Amino acid sequence: MAKGLEGKRVVITGSRKIRELSEIIARQGGEPIVRSQQGLLVLQEQDVECHLFQLLESGTDWAIFTTGTGLEALLEQAERIGIRDRLLDMLRCSKVGARGYKTFALLKQHGIQPIVMDEDGTTKGLIHALQGYEYAGQGVAIQLHGEPMPELVSFFEGRGAVVRAILPYKHVAPVKEVSRRLSREIEEGSVDAVCFTTAVQVRYFFQYANNHGHYLEINESFRNWVLAVAVGRVTAEALKEEGVKRVLAPENERMGAMIVELAHYYQNASTQRGMVE
Repeated sequence: MAKGLEGKRVVITGSRKIRELSEIIARQGGEPIVRSQQGLLVLQEQDVECHLFQLLESGTDWAIFTTGTGLEALLEQAERIGIRDRLLDMLRCSKVGARGYKTFALLKQHGIQPIVMDEDGTTKGLIHALQGYEYAGQGVAIQLHGEPMPELVSFFEGRGAVVRAILPYKHVAPVKEVSRRLSREIEEGSVDAVCFTTAVQVRYFFQYANNHGHYLEINESFRNWVLAVAVGRVTAEALKEEGVKRVLAPENERMGAMIVELAHYYQNASTQRGMVE
């Protein structure tokens, strides 16, 4: 029996776990192609160090974490400057909110039980879960996820909280040549599927497509020939907001599960063709 991705050229647009994803694609018989659309994550170490010392000095009533990557970056920086244990002790004494299963799992790993968590991995979902609490006069520290989060900050400020935002990393736009090459491959149909692992990748790619006159052609190709694949609901929603109607996403929001789901998709399509023939 042929493997699920036999003869398929599968694009990876992320910048993390490239080797692992490539190996899974290859084991399924596919050809992995890396076209990163996220750029690098640049740690803002000096700013983070200052924020962490201020946080320990003043304390906080609430600590809100929006990504596992950001939380890891904060803990790594705290370790480098010798305050990791103090930071964790402070967080265990604070009310904690988390967005996303990775963030929740990492907090639990360090003995921190979030009292608030979103249901769908989105900022809107987190805000909805936070609505049942009082924040007037309370300090709220928010770990941002690579860019400003005005909706979340405004939610707390509108309820009288004193907000401290911490940006441990920021996104960098991808190399234009990489986006140009991916645009051409999608338009030509020379790749079979494109796997997006964050909404940021979707936004960067379609910004390039729109700015360079490829937007309509890209959507046409995704509608008819090339399959758009998302790691989860948030990324899938970002694709749909860009007009991509046909999006494959696994129920289990993991990168490996995404590739397995893609392999099953092609296996089922092949089986159906065989039955018709």
